[in-house]
Amino acid sequence: MQKETQQVAVLDDAHIGDIRGALGTIAHGDVAARRTWWHRFRTLLAIIGPGLIVMVGDNDAGAFSTYAQAGQNYGTTLLWTLALLIPVLYVNQEMVLRLGAVTGVGHARLILERFGKFWGAFSAIDLFILNALTLVTEFIGISLALNYLGVPKVPGVIASAGLIMLAVSTGDFRRFERFSLTLVFASMLLIPVLVMVHPPMAQIGRDLLVPGFPAGEKLSDVMLLIIGIVGTTVAPWQLFFQQSYVIDKRVTPRFIRYERADLWLGIVLVIIGAVAIIAISAEIFVNRPEFGNFQDAGAVAAALAKYHSPLAGTLFSIALIDASLIGASAVSLSTAYAVADVLSLKHSLHRKPTDAKAFYGIYSLLIAAAAALVLIPGVPLGLLTNAVQTLAGVLLPSASVFLLLLCNDKEVLGPWVNKRFTNVFTGIIVSVLVMLSIILTAAVMWPDISGSTITSILIGGSVVGIFVVAATQFPTPKRNGRVGSATTSTRVDDPSKWRMPPLHQLKPLTMSLSNKVWLGVLRVYLLVAVGMVVYKVIEVTTS
Repeated sequence: MQKETQQVAVLDDAHIGDIRGALGTIAHGDVAARRTWWHRFRTLLAIIGPGLIVMVGDNDAGAFSTYAQAGQNYGTTLLWTLALLIPVLYVNQEMVLRLGAVTGVGHARLILERFGKFWGAFSAIDLFILNALTLVTEFIGISLALNYLGVPKVPGVIASAGLIMLAVSTGDFRRFERFSLTLVFASMLLIPVLVMVHPPMAQIGRDLLVPGFPAGEKLSDVMLLIIGIVGTTVAPWQLFFQQSYVIDKRVTPRFIRYERADLWLGIVLVIIGAVAIIAISAEIFVNRPEFGNFQDAGAVAAALAKYHSPLAGTLFSIALIDASLIGASAVSLSTAYAVADVLSLKHSLHRKPTDAKAFYGIYSLLIAAAAALVLIPGVPLGLLTNAVQTLAGVLLPSASVFLLLLCNDKEVLGPWVNKRFTNVFTGIIVSVLVMLSIILTAAVMWPDISGSTITSILIGGSVVGIFVVAATQFPTPKRNGRVGSATTSTRVDDPSKWRMPPLHQLKPLTMSLSNKVWLGVLRVYLLVAVGMVVYKVIEVTTS
């Protein structure tokens, strides 16, 4: 069997070897043609994992809360936002899985190497803080579900934290993936609950496909919830996690199409889960006194028990715990991967804890700190949730900008760089995310923001976004029919064998017009966001 001999950029030698997935194995260097459906199916089973975990992990405790709020306060009228997010999810995550398979280098490290220490440090530090706070929301979800089930909070949270640490710290990649896929399939507990409450499926189908706004509701409140849905469905940690996890699973360009199929499976499951939560909340609260007065996900479980059956409430609570567990493990891993990648530390689930102490230490420290914060009486959990929203608003557009630029860097991706359509679509996505993030940050800073102000931001941002996207679509000159670094002679017609060479062999990044425009937009955006935060801090301090 032919083996891969090209020198590649992977930073941890544990990232080279057999693909040992939860559902199958592919030998290192396997280049045999998959000629039968059975062979292709077995290959898909071995590859399945990264897409399912990152997508279903996004339906975490924060997502439960946001989707339940949408259903309890506005019924199913906002389901259409989920349909609009499907292409956004695919385009964003397809780019990072491509980066991971082709480069062998994590997202944060690529930003550091190609855009300098400032942007690299900004991405890693912001991700660390955001993920640490996001973990707190996961344990809030666990505590709410435990409270409904009658399990004491302290031992329940401690046991949950211990389980999350243990699942990762076995030194066996396959064992962790099997644990994660078990949680993925357990998330389908929401389907029996949906069947039990039996919402009108025709209305769900209509609201999923036809955009609309709740009649008579305040525009600013509705828009902020829509932004919340976007923020909880397209989260920054997803980009960092999937790229690093694809690398750790040892997926190479040859198997990118199978990884894309895995991603689509994950998107299907995450949308099913999101629709189920909104529909369940809408149906159980319709024509009830609690309609329009969302409290938390625990109150939804209690309402299911009150208005339908204790079994429905119990299944919903178990699904919430399941979502919080998979979310906590994925968010922590994305942080540990990013920090270790930037610092050139050993960072692989194939390694035992004694062989990658810093990697596992970062992971465990984050879990322990988040669990401890939830258990401390008097900690302002609501303030922490707002901080998560604000930081997510700051990080997501910047992460998306760097994702777009990296996927157009021929030194990094060679023949795998973005096509023109992907660039235009992603440019539009980034522009919209910047607008929504500014609105979200402003709303957290100034809760009484008016609907007219939000509308003005949307209109003005749309106009600016059109010019920005147009300015970044000028063609890039070709280099004598070759792509990628001068150190490789691989041509465009052989993409399945092209891997990014070691980082020190790459030519310095050429700042094209497109790069300059996007980085300029990012700098202006960050100045505006930081300026608003500073202004609010001064206002609160002096009042």
